[in-house]
Amino acid sequence: MPDSIDIHTFPILEEYLGYMEAILGRSPLTVKEYRYDLTMFFRFMRLHRKEIAKDVEFDQIPIHTIQAEYLKSITLTDFYAFLSWLTRERQASAQTRARKVSSLRSFFKWAANKRQIIDYDPASELESPKIPKKQPQYLSLEESKRLLNRVNSEEDEFASRNYCILTLFLNCGLRLAELNSIDVDDIDLEAKTMRVVGKGNKERTIYLNQACISAIEAYLPERPKNAPEQKALFISRQGNRLARTSIQRMIHNYLKKAGIDPTKYSTHKLRHTAATLMYQYGNVDIRMLQQILGHESVATTEIYTHVDQRQLHKAVEANPLASERPDLSLQHEDGNSEDSNDSKGADSE
Repeated sequence: MPDSIDIHTFPILEEYLGYMEAILGRSPLTVKEYRYDLTMFFRFMRLHRKEIAKDVEFDQIPIHTIQAEYLKSITLTDFYAFLSWLTRERQASAQTRARKVSSLRSFFKWAANKRQIIDYDPASELESPKIPKKQPQYLSLEESKRLLNRVNSEEDEFASRNYCILTLFLNCGLRLAELNSIDVDDIDLEAKTMRVVGKGNKERTIYLNQACISAIEAYLPERPKNAPEQKALFISRQGNRLARTSIQRMIHNYLKKAGIDPTKYSTHKLRHTAATLMYQYGNVDIRMLQQILGHESVATTEIYTHVDQRQLHKAVEANPLASERPDLSLQHEDGNSEDSNDSKGADSE
């Protein structure tokens, strides 16, 4: 087999992934995830149909020979077999299987309707696994303040940078990739705005509160001036754009120093925290919160409308009858009351 042939893909798949990136504007990370999902499916199909030798490792199953005729032979039953295999052999969660379903639906819809290389879309009736809704984990207001104070008390050369990063996470609800990609030119302190690039390379403007402005103004004079990466807002010790893994490690360390379990929280949990605090304390409308967070669907934002235990307690206490108390004096002013006289036989009722 010639070295020039890539056995892990095929022309139609490459055409589709190019369509996703060039026409739909999907990010490289999203395209990579779709490639992974679809490659796994077509490897499974070759395994499922016994088209390869048993001793071939799954990740080495070649799919380069797949053409339009092969796609035409795929049925809804094949998709169900794939999802069953994911559950049985890969112990894939409902969320993982739902992502695979989304990838398959998108690919076969494109093949049938856009590219028109198959007569009908076999994935049109494919249902997505039901994902159990989880309450988002977030830091309380007190924990958030404790974390910021812990960073602010540091005396190392990156204290102002790290404090600025945490402030933006907790006030703006940024994704890790969004914060990592911020350039100095994206910030307009006079207009109190910041431009961020979210999922699907979609830009949005975030308005900065005074906490963010003060943190940025404190950091900019400390930011390395002769760093090789002059565009990036957050610079590493080597003068490059601060890596996502470095940001995650920094957050982990400060959570631990603040006495907060770092295994329960991550940079994305800080995004949850910002959203929850805005909703709970800022009287933010759900549609406004959707725009701030950059959610495509308001259904995604609705997970932040959860209520915590303190709110439940407050709701019960708000009942207009909550202040009513029994008048004990009425119960004891007459020692010969009916209740007193019948007390001997009352236990049976």
